[in-house]
Amino acid sequence: MYPNWQTDFFRGVANDMWRYVTAGEMTRVESDFLANTLNIHESYNLLDVPCGNGRLAIELAKRGCRVTGIDQSEEYIAEAREASASLPATWILGDMRQLPWRAEFDGAFCFGNSFGYLNARDARGFLAAVAHALKDGARFIIDTGMAAESILPNRQKARWFKLGDLYMLSENEYHPREGRMDIQYTFIRHGTAETRPSSSYVLTTREICEMHGEAGLEPVELLESLNGEPYQLGSQRLIVVSTKRSV
Repeated sequence: MYPNWQTDFFRGVANDMWRYVTAGEMTRVESDFLANTLNIHESYNLLDVPCGNGRLAIELAKRGCRVTGIDQSEEYIAEAREASASLPATWILGDMRQLPWRAEFDGAFCFGNSFGYLNARDARGFLAAVAHALKDGARFIIDTGMAAESILPNRQKARWFKLGDLYMLSENEYHPREGRMDIQYTFIRHGTAETRPSSSYVLTTREICEMHGEAGLEPVELLESLNGEPYQLGSQRLIVVSTKRSV
């Protein structure tokens, strides 16, 4: 187990890897999905948590929304601020589990697999914090590849990727009792190798939906892709669309 691994992971070569993964049309396609599913209008106030380098929030801000992004990577927050100097965007260096807002946002989203970084206790706390930050009736979207029905049927213990001038080896070990997958990433570029550890938690879709309900978020759709196909066993990603219940 690698506690608090996120503190040192998201910098330098690991951030470059994610930039390669999200290059091209991916940002536009995901932003279109978010805009349509969150029913955004120009007056909307949106929360991106965690926001990474702000690629999605910045695209939505260009469409007229006010956006707030929170992330604990100093490198990413600095990048987001530089890229959005003329946009209605606020960037906060902080922990996704600690959200101070109450009934502030018209919509929120958590993309990029970050939900899987949370154990069951922290996941419940995160969802409760998001629910408190949303206005009644607002929508929240989670995108994750770590649902049990996704990751376990398709699990490979080791995989190689080539991303631009970067090679990456992903090696994992699954611990059934803890529902945790420990992953070692080895990055190789220009003959230099660097290994960084990470951990993700595997929850069933039922558990994820129950956690939403406990937080006051009602799941309304379970999707496997941005095209709207319903989620099923073996789907590579789970997209949960929920609505903040009125109290």
